[in-house]
Amino acid sequence: MKRVTVLGATGSVGTSTLDLIERNPHAFEVVALTANCDVEKLAAAAIRTRARCAVVADETCLPALQERLAGSGVEAMGGAHSVCDVARMGADWTMAAIVGSAGLKPVMAALEAGGTVALANKESLVSAGEVMMAAARAYGATLLPVDSEHNAVFQCLDRTAPKGVRRIILTASGGPFRSTPKAAMREITPAQAVAHPNWSMGAKISVDSATMMNKGLELIEAFHLFPVAADQLAVLVHAQSVVHSMVEYVDGSVLAQLGTPDMRTPIAFALAWPERMETPCPPLDLAAVGKLEFENPDLDRFPALALAMEALKAGGARPAILNAANEVAVAAFLAGRIGFLEIAAISADTLSRYDPAAPETLDAVLAIDAEARLYAAERVKDCVD
Repeated sequence: MKRVTVLGATGSVGTSTLDLIERNPHAFEVVALTANCDVEKLAAAAIRTRARCAVVADETCLPALQERLAGSGVEAMGGAHSVCDVARMGADWTMAAIVGSAGLKPVMAALEAGGTVALANKESLVSAGEVMMAAARAYGATLLPVDSEHNAVFQCLDRTAPKGVRRIILTASGGPFRSTPKAAMREITPAQAVAHPNWSMGAKISVDSATMMNKGLELIEAFHLFPVAADQLAVLVHAQSVVHSMVEYVDGSVLAQLGTPDMRTPIAFALAWPERMETPCPPLDLAAVGKLEFENPDLDRFPALALAMEALKAGGARPAILNAANEVAVAAFLAGRIGFLEIAAISADTLSRYDPAAPETLDAVLAIDAEARLYAAERVKDCVD
């Protein structure tokens, strides 16, 4: 049996992971499940999967978790330090699905344990790509991408001949506002922004998809995951979300991974790798799809993507600053404090005001992240005032 830990077990990726695990109870043993503070959902999942322990990052929720798990045989733990502790417990396979910078330390802890880490936490490679990849090499950890785009590239990429790769092309749905005029974007509400047309995702990631910041962050991730230069990465808008990404080779061949838009497919690939496992995902019916359509991204209407491209080329601390500023701005937008177009504007302003040296340790990354958040918060306050 493969021993598994799910960091972020109550989010959309975490629940999809548990769905697959529960469909194959004889193949997996659950070591630990973590959540921020959703006690009811976490406890129920831990009891169903017979997890060894369950952890809430918000320590104030621990008494409620202990009460819910009393008599179940599942150990209850609390605090951010406990999340890192269970990440080091030696699972064979760890799903890293904690959203935001809160996932940085747990991902590092899982890498230091030397197992296989299925990465769904964008911030780990966006903010700390060099640091994380160095840790994976040092501790002999295997890093598997779970994002549908990077998972698609992983499936199509010939790692034995990286010089044969001309480009990696990440596809983007374009989000719910792919055809919305820029002037109309000023009136976009949080409810509209989180209503993704194809994918079922959390609020923050849905907003990132709506601004196309999500695709920009994925470009930065791809740079660290795959043996290509920044100018070998491209984005193509594909509203149908059937082609999840492509690898173009120097001989003119283009390999693409296709499938229905269901996160259980890339999760299953990572969970069973190097083999494959069945999923409940509906099969792709290309005859019903009829035709595949693509277009270039509009960087004027989606400046967040342009910001991410610039941060990738600049390197150093720029991606970490961009990620932190975007998190602050998205939270402010979801809270109704700023408008949709101000998300990218606040990120751009933060990048213009703060330019530290490239981080060499995770602590340095976290320090850059914290200071960038202060700058971004000031900019949010200016917008509100």
